[in-house]
Amino acid sequence: MSASSVAEQVATLRQQGFVVARQFATPDTVAALRDQARQELARQNEPIEYEADLQYPGAPASRQAQGGSTVRRLLNAYRRGPLFQAWATSPAVAEWLRAYFADTPVLSTAHHNCVMTKHPAYGSLTGWHQDIRYWSFSDDDLVSTWLALGHETADNGGLFFIPESHAQSFSAEQFDEKKFFRADLPENQPWISRAVCPDLQPGDVVFFHCRTLHAARQNSSQQVKLSLVHTYYPQSCTPLPGTRSASMPSVPLA
Repeated sequence: MSASSVAEQVATLRQQGFVVARQFATPDTVAALRDQARQELARQNEPIEYEADLQYPGAPASRQAQGGSTVRRLLNAYRRGPLFQAWATSPAVAEWLRAYFADTPVLSTAHHNCVMTKHPAYGSLTGWHQDIRYWSFSDDDLVSTWLALGHETADNGGLFFIPESHAQSFSAEQFDEKKFFRADLPENQPWISRAVCPDLQPGDVVFFHCRTLHAARQNSSQQVKLSLVHTYYPQSCTPLPGTRSASMPSVPLA
């Protein structure tokens, strides 16, 4: 990818809070990561977050209920082998993020760092939220990467984003007790009406800001959707001591 293309994408991220980098990962990389993710999912290798753990709309009532073993996320992707490590610290990702941060990018292994799955039937709906809601850093200029390992649309649980929401100062009252952006408030509805869901092909990457409001529907297709998600911050930023953000080692991208 040319320097001018990266610069244009960085400018788009700054302006609207997200940008899609088409065919950012090669077909061979995507195929290898998808195969590895499927193997990990079939083996149910821990650590795992189950849909029943979070109780989002559409999730099974408990792990003992029908569909209770439905996986939501394969956690700690960076520790699941060299393929995942190579992607998370790849030169292409490092170059792109260095252009955004104007600093050395650092991978957080405490947040995201997972294979995100969306299953038919028991894959839950995710309400509008900002990722920064439970994160604790000295600054809030963090960026996540969302790599599509298959085709993603609104119908199979693809992400919706609200453009320019990352630059808005919302009040605490616009969120519920779990820090989800309230769809029932008249003042929030004009924002939600602006939402877009980019269609993603395998290898496309969404770079999105930690303050950008995003959400996802349930998966109405017949296939499990797989995505690989990581979060990065500039080296000049630090996770706050004693918080979850500082609970796992970070990885600078040299």
